[in-house]
Amino acid sequence: MENKNERTGLIHIYCGDGKGKTTAAIGAAIRAAGRGFRVLVLRLLKTNDSGEVNALQNIPEIHVLPCVHSFGFSWNMTPEQKEKAAVYYSEQMENAWKMALETDENGTPAFDLLVMDEAIGACRQGFICEERLLELLRTRPASLEVILTGRGPSEALLNAADYVTEMALRRHPYERGIGAREGIEY
Repeated sequence: MENKNERTGLIHIYCGDGKGKTTAAIGAAIRAAGRGFRVLVLRLLKTNDSGEVNALQNIPEIHVLPCVHSFGFSWNMTPEQKEKAAVYYSEQMENAWKMALETDENGTPAFDLLVMDEAIGACRQGFICEERLLELLRTRPASLEVILTGRGPSEALLNAADYVTEMALRRHPYERGIGAREGIEY
């Protein structure tokens, strides 16, 4: 069995217009935690009002960074709100990376897997700097696994990834007027 501290960490992208990007990332986080990996979850563009946050907070190997500010949907934001969101989400990303890179006195990494939910959307909206994210991905410790989710990744992000999985929308209940349901979509 491979030692998790000596393994090669890879970069995953879960993207597309279909449902399931966050679900896939959370599934991978739970699988990793089930094998004793320490997982850090950063959620961008979302609030803490989601079922997976409640569940993940009960798994000792998983640390979910709190989302203390909600800015609403980007298409409804004023320029001032967008500016505040960019500052907040950039700080959140930097804090997550700082935490992910910490080690103990023996040099053991604090985390084995970093999930950055909606990082791709945050880049696309200009809330986090894609060049900075790419730099962080290039300079991460060799053993750190990273998962990014969101719609519309750039070619640069796609090229940085080892895994790219696209969720394709074929049908969605929203088309029939059925809105997001607690426990299923959030």
